[in-house]
Amino acid sequence: MRLITLVVGCFLSVVHLYAQDTSSRRSSLFLTYGTSGANVREFNEMLAEKGISPLRNGYTSLGLGYHTRVNDFIFGAEIYQSNGPKSTYGEFEIDYRTSRFYFNVGYALTEEGRVQFLHYMSMGVGYMNFQMLRAGGPTDLEPFLAEPHQGFILRKNNIHKGSHYLGGFLTEIGFQLGYDLDIPNMAETLSVITKFGYSFSPFERAWNRNGLAFDNIQSGAFLRLGAGISLPDRNIFYGDATMSFHFFYGKNDVSIDGLNDLLQQNSYQALPRVGGNIGVKVIGENARKMYGLEIWNLASYGQANEDYAHTLNSIRFYSNFGRQLYKRKNLELGVLGGMGYAGVRYTLENRHKTDFPRLFEEPLYDGTLVTRGLMVKPEVVLAYVMPVSSIKLFDVVYSLHGGYEYPLGRYNLGGVSMREFMQGPYLQFSVGIRP
Repeated sequence: MRLITLVVGCFLSVVHLYAQDTSSRRSSLFLTYGTSGANVREFNEMLAEKGISPLRNGYTSLGLGYHTRVNDFIFGAEIYQSNGPKSTYGEFEIDYRTSRFYFNVGYALTEEGRVQFLHYMSMGVGYMNFQMLRAGGPTDLEPFLAEPHQGFILRKNNIHKGSHYLGGFLTEIGFQLGYDLDIPNMAETLSVITKFGYSFSPFERAWNRNGLAFDNIQSGAFLRLGAGISLPDRNIFYGDATMSFHFFYGKNDVSIDGLNDLLQQNSYQALPRVGGNIGVKVIGENARKMYGLEIWNLASYGQANEDYAHTLNSIRFYSNFGRQLYKRKNLELGVLGGMGYAGVRYTLENRHKTDFPRLFEEPLYDGTLVTRGLMVKPEVVLAYVMPVSSIKLFDVVYSLHGGYEYPLGRYNLGGVSMREFMQGPYLQFSVGIRP
């Protein structure tokens, strides 16, 4: 929260310096998809020494982004999930992926009618997963618990323990080209964008695991295409329509008793209760209509036995639509309905893995099971809006979000239903900025 407060404070200070009485503004929410380079260099060098072909390089990336522009100054945030191509080695599949969260600052090089061209720099944190697991391993939980060693998993800044475990320092330099398309009978526009640039880890061997550096897994040129909703000031007045970005901390009243019973029957320790979660929301408003996107995760982790640690994790992604019911002075009340997608992953990781190259030669240590499905939820939002400067360019928004999540399907994890982990009420507190 200290980092969030510092970044927001610096942003508002800069905006105040750049602001004019007749300021130009634009807020945007967008989704992107694209490719980027990534070279698992030291791992490939080890393979070459053994006469084995290198892994295929590169990522496919799915991203959620928000930015706001005041005059020519840009501030925003982005989240990316990037998955590398799978490679086969004997009975094993080798896979790697990364998650990244960035703050963006930048400058609008041009804003000519429907065309926008931006230059930006991103600074953030990330997570890395590199694994080599047997293809077609156990699909039932009890056989998996009896024989969990299906390969090895290496994680750095493990978000499967919770979002606050994201770490390391990552940077990105890029450009964004956008074009507006009108949406009939709406003040919002459909913004089609292209992003290109270069991502990298600035510190040498910052992503070292078991004797190998995976720094290059976080570096490479990228090209992303996307689309989203934008609020250009030529179409709207920012007292009537706006788009805000929120960090939130929440608690979910869910149970993992069924899974814990099975773990204890198989001589594993029970997982602790599910803790709090950190996530982000983007909420747009226009003429009492509300819409937006959010992403967050639930997690529990602990020691399974003297050899293994285990994690249970579920990442949730929702699109929300609703209506503002009440607005008077600084108080607002609204309702949202969300449709989402979630995954549940249970992992057993050996705490005594060896280093490379022996780990590659004797890989049987860890294992994981996963299931996925759809979610729905209703949510009530109570917000207090606090202006932060006399020029009234930005407000800080404090909100309470209460709702109930309901899974569509059994969420069958190795033959065990995880509905009790997916279903239940929640309460979240958020802090956001709103143009």
